[in-house]
Amino acid sequence: MIKSGQAYHAAITGDARRVLLRAVIDIISPDIVFGAGETSGQIPWSKPEQLHDKVFGNPTKYATLERDRWALDGTWDLLPDDPAQTAGQMGYIGNVLSGADKAFETLADTAEAGADASHAIMTTDTHPKEIALEFAVGGKAVRIGAIAKGSGMIHPNMATMLLFMTTDAKVAPAALQKALSTVVPATFNQISVDGDTSTNDTVLLLASGLSGAEIAEGTPDYDTFVAALTEVAEHLSRELAGDGEGATKLLECTVTGAPDLATARAVSKSVIHSTLFKAAMFGADANWGRVLCAIGYTPGDFDISKTSVRLKSKAGEVFVCENAAYHPYSEDEAAVVLKEDEIDILVDLGSGDATAKAWGCDLTYDYVKINGDYRT
Repeated sequence: MIKSGQAYHAAITGDARRVLLRAVIDIISPDIVFGAGETSGQIPWSKPEQLHDKVFGNPTKYATLERDRWALDGTWDLLPDDPAQTAGQMGYIGNVLSGADKAFETLADTAEAGADASHAIMTTDTHPKEIALEFAVGGKAVRIGAIAKGSGMIHPNMATMLLFMTTDAKVAPAALQKALSTVVPATFNQISVDGDTSTNDTVLLLASGLSGAEIAEGTPDYDTFVAALTEVAEHLSRELAGDGEGATKLLECTVTGAPDLATARAVSKSVIHSTLFKAAMFGADANWGRVLCAIGYTPGDFDISKTSVRLKSKAGEVFVCENAAYHPYSEDEAAVVLKEDEIDILVDLGSGDATAKAWGCDLTYDYVKINGDYRT
């Protein structure tokens, strides 16, 4: 946690991938908290709290990174230049610092500035991803806003996903981290575009406390806050998955009847992660055997003999599998259902009460084109 006055942040970054938070939080208005800067690499960052103090000690001036903060074979200026650049390439941190100075000059507490930020973090995304909502705590309005980027190399164990969430609620650091840690496993860690986990995963939740609405762990207000945070996270999970590189369809797999939550989550993610199934969805092919295949190789000890599968969209629903076997359906009707741009895969394991969702996308020719000449 980093604290300045009443401002806190919670963070979740890529597991065991040397993710480095390379800048800190700057509060720029009563309602907006601004955070930036994460990348990957092998560069140690000593005493980050000193950098934090420098920023918050003089909020009108962007912090300058001192040379003795960094070490890379004695070469200070050779550092990863962009969290979304080609993995393994090195760049100049001077470019980052000069860009940060320019960005600081344009900071504003307007809707346009928020939209600019959501565009600025895009890479191969086809559109910005943002959401804001408001709810009441103790008679006071509380807001949560968030922006995200991510299109390819998405398979979070926390992927090339950068996501920034802000709130003006007053939440203690431990409670803020607990709320974020509660939400992430059921949302951002349940999306997959291509099965490639990146070095750059970051989700930041920033709280300014400036609404005056205090949220304490173990209270109904805390539950309300977590529910609102979950709504934001689910919305962005769908946005990220649906905008996968080359994607034409959003896939949402809902697993019910699982023996436990871990199994429900694993099965749902296994289905939307299956390359064969993703390709079938691109071709509007109701190949339900690929769903059963993905369920079958999911790690865990559970019975699949009672499994049923339905494929659904706004065009209708087809019941394709019952008790892990073929259920009669019309291929023509199924093709109509699967031509829509949002497809629900409903899996009932019939062996418990646990449920979970996962989000993915179809696999298209364009994914190969984008990544086949990514550097050229």
